[in-house]
Parts: sequence; C-alpha cells; structure tokens
Amino acid sequence: MNRLASIEGTATPLPIENLDTDQIMPKQFLRIIDKAGLSDGLLYDLRFDTNGAPRADCVLDRPAYRGSTILLGGANFGCGSSREHAVWGLQQFGFQAVIAPSFAEIFYSNAMNNRLLLVQLERESIDELLRDAWEHPATTLRIDIEEQTVTTPDGRSYPFPLGARHKRMVMEGMDTIDLTFTSLADIEAFERRHVERHPWAAVM
Repeated sequence: MNRLASIEGTATPLPIENLDTDQIMPKQFLRIIDKAGLSDGLLYDLRFDTNGAPRADCVLDRPAYRGSTILLGGANFGCGSSREHAVWGLQQFGFQAVIAPSFAEIFYSNAMNNRLLLVQLERESIDELLRDAWEHPATTLRIDIEEQTVTTPDGRSYPFPLGARHKRMVMEGMDTIDLTFTSLADIEAFERRHVERHPWAAVM
C-alpha cells in the first residue's frame, strides 16, 4: 500500500455532538457479508426522509460539499456500538479524515486500523474551521500526518496529537496484524529462549 504522508481536500461541516455509530451506519445496512455498498447507508436517516427521498437540507448532499475528503464533526464522534461498518461507510463515501474535539475509544481504534485518520483539535480551533467550511465551501485543508498539523490556505496551522503506533499504521497502511509481523524476529527469538529455559513447555 502506498505511503500516506498527507491528506488535502475540502471539508464538510457536520458538528453533531455524540454522533453514534448506529446513526453513522444504521442496522439495516449490516446484513451484507462484505464491505460493498456501505456508502449508501452512511448517515441514512440524516440524508433521507421516511419515504427514502433525499433531504434538501442535508449538508452531505449539497453540491458545494460533494467530493469532500475531510469531515468536521462534533465531540464524542463515533460513540455507541463497536460496528466497524461505520468506518467503512465513511471511507466509501470519500472521507479520508475526520476532525473533531474528541472520539469514542473503540471507534478511534477501528478507524486507525482501517487508515481513516482521526484528528483531535481543541474546540476553538474546530469552530474556526467550521466557520471557514460554512462560509467558503471550496476552501481546502491540508493535513500533514508527518508533522501532525492541519493547515488552512491563509497559513493558519493547528497541531494535533497522534501516537507513534497509530501514526505508523496510518502512514504505512498497516493494521495490528501487519504491525505485529514487523516484530516477528523478536517474537521468534523470545520463543526460542523460552523453550530453552522451559523445555517442558514446548508444543509437541
């Protein structure tokens, strides 16, 4: 997988607090046996009315925000159930990153394991980015993963925290299994030492 050093694109404002995974990906879209078609279910009740007709006031379907690669969310984004489909749906819809004041813990792990970058900023910083996104929908943001900054076209820069393990996983396209295999030589050496010291524990 190609190395991902940065993400650049327009941002869609969706400042809903406590947006849970049941809302992000409703249960009726969990019946599939693979990941295909989840973009249709993303935030379905927000995008469509009870008759299945598109809601004209839904920001996700406004022409000005189509093709957006960054989502600006509210605090505690991705709370609720642990369904990984929420992450897959966001990615299939075209989002490569979500910027929010905070994220639910399980959602955070699911996202990073699937290379959906989650950026946590102070609320004041996100309020500024939201204002820009509402007033100037075509404005692009640049997320530098290596430097851990979000930069606006006028030069404002917002640093964000990112652990070394998750940073490596996102940049190199690794999941937890891939990450474990990078330590395979150390794991095998430990196994050899363990068997030498405790031969009765060796698997026959």
